[in-house]
Amino acid sequence: MQEAVDRVMQAYGLMMTLSPAEEANARQRLQQHLRNLPGDERTLAIEGLRFLRDPRVDRNRSQL
Repeated sequence: MQEAVDRVMQAYGLMMTLSPAEEANARQRLQQHLRNLPGDERTLAIEGLRFLRDPRVDRNRSQL
């Protein structure tokens, strides 16, 4: 999972201008979100980017 978190934070850092405190907060939220999700590193990285771009969306809910 750590590889996915690092990949997401690298990509997210290119999209957003974050202070060190904001980056630490985003990393912590991301780690908590990905902690119990199934999937390989690539799948987790994609989900992580989705989450950071819009954390209000519940990705665990089935799609209609």
